[in-house]
Amino acid sequence: MQKSPAAGAGPAPAYAELTRVHSRLHRYNHVASIVGWDRNAMMPPGGNEARAAAEAELHALIHRTRTDPRLAEWLRAAEAEPLDAFARANLREMRRDWREANALPDSLVEAKTLAGARCEHAWRTQRPANDWRGFLENFREVVRLSREEAKLLANETGLSRYDALMDRYEPGVRAADIDRLFGEVRQWLPDLIRRAQAKQAREPVVAPKGPFRVAAQRALNLEVMTLLGFDFSAGRLDESAHPFSGGVPEDVRLTTRYNEDDFARSLLGTIHETGHARYEQNLPRDWLGQPVGTARSYGVHESQSLSFEMQLARSRPFIGLLAPMLVRHFGNQPALEPDNLYRLWTRVKPGFIRVDADEVTYPAHVILRYEIERPLIEGEIEAEDVPALWDEKMQALLGLATAGNYKDGCLQDAHWSDGAFGYFPSYTLGAMYAAQWFAAIRRAVPDLDALIAAGDLAPVFSWLRANIWSQACLWETPELVRRASGEALNPRHFRAHLEKRYAG
Repeated sequence: MQKSPAAGAGPAPAYAELTRVHSRLHRYNHVASIVGWDRNAMMPPGGNEARAAAEAELHALIHRTRTDPRLAEWLRAAEAEPLDAFARANLREMRRDWREANALPDSLVEAKTLAGARCEHAWRTQRPANDWRGFLENFREVVRLSREEAKLLANETGLSRYDALMDRYEPGVRAADIDRLFGEVRQWLPDLIRRAQAKQAREPVVAPKGPFRVAAQRALNLEVMTLLGFDFSAGRLDESAHPFSGGVPEDVRLTTRYNEDDFARSLLGTIHETGHARYEQNLPRDWLGQPVGTARSYGVHESQSLSFEMQLARSRPFIGLLAPMLVRHFGNQPALEPDNLYRLWTRVKPGFIRVDADEVTYPAHVILRYEIERPLIEGEIEAEDVPALWDEKMQALLGLATAGNYKDGCLQDAHWSDGAFGYFPSYTLGAMYAAQWFAAIRRAVPDLDALIAAGDLAPVFSWLRANIWSQACLWETPELVRRASGEALNPRHFRAHLEKRYAG
């Protein structure tokens, strides 16, 4: 493995200064991530205003560090220094970070952080109350500031406003790419949904009978996380309104949520977040503190969570491993037989909620959000237009009506409340990457299913560690994909996976 860019025998002076600044930024971001986790998982409601102000101040400090005028001088000087290929990759990522940060003034960063924290905090009570009107008051300001942010980033990069925001999550990916990929999915997805439902109509399924005590669910989650290799000396599991993973590689924080009538939501959500966590925990420790040592993109990150949740956890051999664990924690019942669990966890049924969607209908939820957030940022629609568009697209894509049902419609996600526009495409990109990774793993390990059924998950983890986790940001995304799988992103692997599992 390559050494840290700050290690070795005397790195070039300008480059060495840059590595020191980014090490400092890593420590600041460590604090920011834990503070954000606490706001979502532990903080009492009365602390929100003070916390929002503190987070805004911290993010302003981070932004000032990222925009220190000396960085421009050091970046120019480092270009002429005798750097190896590894340092050049780190310098490439430093330059990208600097370009993004310098497009935005401190005042905007602070204002957007504050507006997002207020909107997200209010969303927690507004969603269950179905209070779109109340949410809209905060949301308008988040949209206004996000548009201003997009405009400044577009001016700096020469991209469209939406592309400029999406580039922060998926460097190099453009709306034209997403239009092509999603347009292709739109062509075959409705027919696959129909065929899968027709096939499954002939397959009986038994629903598990609760209640399933939260304590038993938590114990199960921890056992499954251990099976999946989570390092509890460098992370923990807690609860939040919306499951997420955060923290830093040295201290990864996962959250889940519990429902005593349905243990699968928490279990599969925890497995999903564990995929994110394993990626973070296995990023090269020698590279920590440097941009080259971070995860490649949000889509690549999502490919890890979906490799765990969809490719692995919903497969027949892995469900065979889980079934005895479920019986041990919840007691025996017919619904916990492996074949029934497989039919239950691969059931295709269009529903309102994205995070509860099955693997086949999930892309429709992402396409819907993409087709709303892109014109919203480009100024083609306004915040007030979102509910009607949501209902229109939900009916077109999944045949479901959401008029007046905001909590199960446009209020269901926290992303927009926090100004995370341009993020949603990463979910389906992640599913495509995950399918491609497992196609490559199966080529390398033809008896993979038999090994998983026997409890040997090492081939999966070894492949991911060698090809994804250990590479961090060393390569730009297209090169990472080619090196890992032998070809560019090929959505046919995603379709083939779904066809085999659901219509084969």
